[in-house]
Amino acid sequence: MAIDLEQVPLQTPIAELLSEPLTREALARYAEASGDLNPLHLDPDFARLAGFDDVIVHGMLAMAVLGRVLSRDFPAAALRSFEARFAAVVPLCSRLLCRAYLQERSADEALLRLEAVIEASGLVALTGSARVALKPSS
Repeated sequence: MAIDLEQVPLQTPIAELLSEPLTREALARYAEASGDLNPLHLDPDFARLAGFDDVIVHGMLAMAVLGRVLSRDFPAAALRSFEARFAAVVPLCSRLLCRAYLQERSADEALLRLEAVIEASGLVALTGSARVALKPSS
């Protein structure tokens, strides 16, 4: 584990990641891989009819970006749970600033508070949490 959660004070930001822009190409690749072909994410005309300026990012793609802050800094064996709540629509070409904060710690695991902020607007797009083992089994 790259971060020693046993030594970090509570409420401390422990990890941060700024995503690449979430482009049309990224949305198309995600749609193909996931099978989520909702035209709201792929068809600009459809998205405009729904009241948006252009297509919007898949919620689960935004969650996957948020998850990178975990997978980059913690071994897969340490991750016990990961959940997110969608708080705002993520526009096309947004970059997400993802952060993890140490919220609680017990003898064997830590609870992390997560957030993904749309860099251009400062809006919180996702909030969430993750439980991480302090000493993952091998």
